Amino acid sequence: MKIPANLFTILIFILISCQKQPNQNPVPQKPNIVFILADDLGYGDLSCYGQKLFQTPNLDKMAAGGMLFTQHYSGTTVCAPSRSSLMTGQHTGHTFIRGNKEWQPEGQFPLEEKAITIAELLKEAGYVTGAFGKWGLGFVGTEGDPNLQGFDEFYGYNCQRLAHNYYPGHLWDNRQKVEISENSGDKFEVYAPELIHKRALQFIEKNKDKPFFLFYPNVIPHAELLLPEENLAEFREKFLPEKEFKGAEPGSEGFREGPYGTQTESHAAFAAMVTLLDKQVGEVLAKLKELGLEKNTLVIFSSDNGPHQEGGADPDYFDSNGPLKGYKRDLYEGGIRVPMIAFWEGKIIAGSKSEHVSAFWDLLPTVAELAEIPTPENIDGISFLPALFGKEQKQHEYLYWEFHEKNGRKALRKGDWKLVQYDVFTPEKTTTELYNLATDIGEEMNVAAGNPELVKDLLNLMNSARTESENFPFQAIDLKKKP
Repeated sequence: MKIPANLFTILIFILISCQKQPNQNPVPQKPNIVFILADDLGYGDLSCYGQKLFQTPNLDKMAAGGMLFTQHYSGTTVCAPSRSSLMTGQHTGHTFIRGNKEWQPEGQFPLEEKAITIAELLKEAGYVTGAFGKWGLGFVGTEGDPNLQGFDEFYGYNCQRLAHNYYPGHLWDNRQKVEISENSGDKFEVYAPELIHKRALQFIEKNKDKPFFLFYPNVIPHAELLLPEENLAEFREKFLPEKEFKGAEPGSEGFREGPYGTQTESHAAFAAMVTLLDKQVGEVLAKLKELGLEKNTLVIFSSDNGPHQEGGADPDYFDSNGPLKGYKRDLYEGGIRVPMIAFWEGKIIAGSKSEHVSAFWDLLPTVAELAEIPTPENIDGISFLPALFGKEQKQHEYLYWEFHEKNGRKALRKGDWKLVQYDVFTPEKTTTELYNLATDIGEEMNVAAGNPELVKDLLNLMNSARTESENFPFQAIDLKKKP
């Protein structure tokens, strides 16, 4: 019997509709991960953390839409070891880089080949990985080269000393040295943070259809307080009396090789630089939203250590460490407790605040859990993913830091108790201080004398918290000596 044409068409439609469509239930893409790291930004430098003299509206908005952490800690109190801790999931008693040790002809002492970094883990799991900004963990061609530590793409400063200067003579595009002729001689025409920022945004755009890990170690507001006039102008004469800093100028020794440039309006420049940093964070978030990625991207913002006092910076004027004691290079709270904001639309409860005690070495296990990757052995971190999602969170037994300059410093936090030792390389001068952070966040009352047994227990824990490092022995050494 001949089937009518219209009935035949209906039957074909039904058969096709009943078949399982290959793209009907696509496998969800793994979440993207963006980690933005400010440089020497203090606990009190954002308005959402109490800054009163200027505003950071984009970071405030990020905090309002996500989670603000009140007890998050950096890896340690200076750049390279703090970043090593971040990348490897190990505190400074175990991580590969434990001090700011120079490397010739450029850069810092390299991460070892056997180091397992966040980027390596995510790359093996199918992520595209990119780092844009300041590296400081190994010169091009060494074992610590970012391209050998898991990053598909790197653009910025390899050397953290050269990253002191915002109008540099060159940057690195992976292993290619990119000369910036516009900054030669006495010229200040190309502002490196803007070049780096454009590349970070391009990385997001280029990889919008793949899971990606963007590590954005921004160089602002570290040390040299220089930026374009268009950014500085609106802040001029608003932070009087001004502070003038006389630094390196064209023709002077070491110009563009680390020494900080002259700035006659240091207060205005600092406020303008943090404002620029805030704007750049806002543009990253806007780019994610523009591409429809905001609901599948975890964005975290933090700082590598506390505020510095170099290059004209004036942390006391801005109350950059908030209620905390100490600055960069201190192991008091002001040197190591840093802002951290996490944002993930639809996943993290908007406007939430966490008192969970966490540290840089927790990032690796957190992203490993998020990407469903096995966590490496021999790390010190604990995933804070449960805290992000408002679930029951495992706590640290203790947190440990060491600092290899200033005659050696150590610190350990267990619960609310904080033990601090200074001058550890000279036993006859070593100080031992104990603070209860629950009642004394400013570390003003040393209660060591009244708690001898507790001090003894914490000292034993402190001594067992670390292993010896051949490249970074914990003793007085010349960190400027050629390796």
